[in-house]
Amino acid sequence: MRQILNRLFEHQALSRTEAHEVMKKMAEGKYNESQIAAFISVYLMRSIELDEILGFREALLSMALPLDFSDFDILDIVGTGGDEKNTFNISTAACFAVAGAGYQVVKHGNYAATSVSGSSNVLEYFGARFTTDERVLKQSLEAGGFAYLHAPIFNPAMKNVAPVRKSLGVRTFFNVLGPLISPARPQVQCLGVYNLKMLRLYSYIYQQLGMKYSIVHSLDGYDEISLTDASMVVTNQGERILSPTQLGYSVLQQHDLYGGATIQEAAGIFMNVLDGKATEAQRNAVTVNAAIAIQTQCPDKSLDMCRSEAEESLQSGAAKQSFTTFLQYYK
Repeated sequence: MRQILNRLFEHQALSRTEAHEVMKKMAEGKYNESQIAAFISVYLMRSIELDEILGFREALLSMALPLDFSDFDILDIVGTGGDEKNTFNISTAACFAVAGAGYQVVKHGNYAATSVSGSSNVLEYFGARFTTDERVLKQSLEAGGFAYLHAPIFNPAMKNVAPVRKSLGVRTFFNVLGPLISPARPQVQCLGVYNLKMLRLYSYIYQQLGMKYSIVHSLDGYDEISLTDASMVVTNQGERILSPTQLGYSVLQQHDLYGGATIQEAAGIFMNVLDGKATEAQRNAVTVNAAIAIQTQCPDKSLDMCRSEAEESLQSGAAKQSFTTFLQYYK
């Protein structure tokens, strides 16, 4: 590690192979906490290179619990988190809107980092007990169109790094890795990021991986389409900036998306969306993100058509039924 650190301090980058080896040794506990902290700190002072992030990703995936979803056409809807906006669980609700519309969603998620309620928080609140049983995951996916992978139990290699990340208390390159290390290895992903720099990095990553993707970023800092400002949307087809009115909605205020001060409040908003009792603003935020996800899976469909599918899923109760079915398998 000393040689690696000296190279990094001299502004040299790791090759993809070197990055793979370092991450594997780090996850196996071959470095002490001081060495890990120094290594992480390098990337707080300089940008991470594409080959480095790909090498780190390959190492972590090689050590993740194996899953085989090759018989399914799955989509992942995920955000990097870290936007510090404390919104309600927009992307998680969008997952069920998409599943209710007839698509297969395998979401890789975790507890909240900067908000009251992450995807794992809200699902656990309603009684979900996370599992690594592939049979259960596939049954849930087949029956309700949704399966959930709680990141910590699928990525045990991250355990040795967790104390250092917690003690540093700042965003690190591990936040970048989160959306990239789903053991389901989805080939279609709709990702929300909290700044334009991240958007560019992920677009390069997805191009290297040959994935079908959409990356969204609201220009006022949200890691999803917030409808509070124009959004940048980057896909395999190119990039575009879309205002709320261009998307067919009125402009929202930040307080419209507030997730509450407790998990109970956040869970209440989430359930109101699925029950058809949410505010128009909350419903629109979920619908537009679900529509982008559907268009990621089906790029030949117009956004209006995708939005209609998402709206129908929520209004008909299909999204709620998908959630109810999910809970039956995760009990």
